[in-house]
Amino acid sequence: MKSTIVSMVVAAGLLVAGSALAADMPAAAKKNNCVACHAVDKKVVGPAWGDVAKKYKGDAGAAAHLDGVISKGGKGVWGPMPMPPNPKVTAEERKELIDFILGL
Repeated sequence: MKSTIVSMVVAAGLLVAGSALAADMPAAAKKNNCVACHAVDKKVVGPAWGDVAKKYKGDAGAAAHLDGVISKGGKGVWGPMPMPPNPKVTAEERKELIDFILGL
């Protein structure tokens, strides 16, 4: 019984944490449907944004690189599935997304 209660509390905490992560998702990610392929904490079609943040931590050129990947697309870095170009994402939206990702 005690372990069941502990499990329920842990599960509830994880649900709240997951909801907080989703709520913190930038508006640009929702508007431009980035969430169809990316999540903060798990691979969907593309890599988890947390993994992207880890990969580029301390890389001075990361923001410029990611800006290019968002606007022009990319392939081969995270597996065989290419990221399509997203030329309609504005420079301001790209900055919002990149700042969010690299800040994870």
